[in-house]
Amino acid sequence: MDRITSLFGIKYPIIQGGMVWCSGWRLASAVSNAGGLGLLGAGSMHPETLREHIRKCREATRRPFGVNIPLMYPQIEEIMQIVVDECVRIVFTSAGNPNTWTGWLKERGITVVHVVSSSRFAMKAEEAGVDAIVAEGFEAGGHNGREETTTLCLIPAVRAVTALPLIAAGGIATGEAILAARALGAEGVQIGTRFALTEESSASEVFKEYCLHLKEGDTRLLLKKLSPVRLARGNFQQAVAAAEAAGATEEELRILLSRGRAKRGIFEGDLEEGELEIGQASALLNEKGIQPAAAVMEELVTGYRRAYEALTAKGGLFATD
Repeated sequence: MDRITSLFGIKYPIIQGGMVWCSGWRLASAVSNAGGLGLLGAGSMHPETLREHIRKCREATRRPFGVNIPLMYPQIEEIMQIVVDECVRIVFTSAGNPNTWTGWLKERGITVVHVVSSSRFAMKAEEAGVDAIVAEGFEAGGHNGREETTTLCLIPAVRAVTALPLIAAGGIATGEAILAARALGAEGVQIGTRFALTEESSASEVFKEYCLHLKEGDTRLLLKKLSPVRLARGNFQQAVAAAEAAGATEEELRILLSRGRAKRGIFEGDLEEGELEIGQASALLNEKGIQPAAAVMEELVTGYRRAYEALTAKGGLFATD
């Protein structure tokens, strides 16, 4: 995993996902201070809010951090200029064509990573000139790929078509999962759900507690006519599922979404009418509680080492002695 730590100048090849309404300066700086790479989630920030979070993050950590920018962002030109003006050195792009901004960012000395959900898009990202790729599987929370390819299948498929540094994402919440991703060909991991439910996450405490009690099957990938989103069980999930089952058009689904649903659900903790985005890995965290990001980082590293030692102690799973 040396290519990832070298690329970003970090201790551990663990990246905190840049999640809407969760990934502010407190979370990003806490993860960076603990040896990973913290990302600010620009998708839920007005341009000047992002500028404020960049400055506060820089005050809170001397270590590298970056910004995640969804390329569908309506004020994308302004956001990109702020990133350059504030001397951000690492940008993760998602939800759009990497050809649009990769060259512009790299000309300004910025390391660019793009998030993909298929091997086809991985090849396009490499052609665009990105420095690394995040391959995000179907298990992930928030916006997702229409292909519904699981991380277990996606990572080796992407590894087969690109030699770029590869970061696995989707369903990764433990050290054991990090080891599995490495076995599949990833050199680092991006973790969202586990960090979304930490003390430093800017999500509502109500949202965090709710997600920590989700069970298997309590999240569903919906809104595939627009941009697929994994939603936790609740009134809004039921409303979307019912609308899609009834054959709702794209416009009808946009109207259903057009009331600040994500902010209400994640940031304000409205469990009745809010959009509750979270990954399948939430079902693995029922006993964890709301932890500091540094404690999560320590668990991930310790769990990885323990799993690695257990597998290699006697020659691995298929040892003959």
